[in-house]
Amino acid sequence: MTQVIIYPNNEGWLTVVSPAPECGLSIEEIARKDVPAGKPYHIINVDQLPQDSMFFNAWEADFTNAVGRGIGADAWFAEQAAKKEKEQA
Repeated sequence: MTQVIIYPNNEGWLTVVSPAPECGLSIEEIARKDVPAGKPYHIINVDQLPQDSMFFNAWEADFTNAVGRGIGADAWFAEQAAKKEKEQA
């Protein structure tokens, strides 16, 4: 996959999520699930990440116009279970 998800963590740093290509979910669904509830995120191309890992912790991103906000894994799995129940009804 050539895209990653970035979001601000509680320590003031950026977290980068590199989805497994064979997971079967879209990158948007992975972001909703894996980004903590309420945290803003962006989906960017890998080549937009800093190339020099020495200064990776100094990298900043503006989340004013974030692509979305995470709902967290618990809410995502509950949502999926509710969808499955609805389909089976």
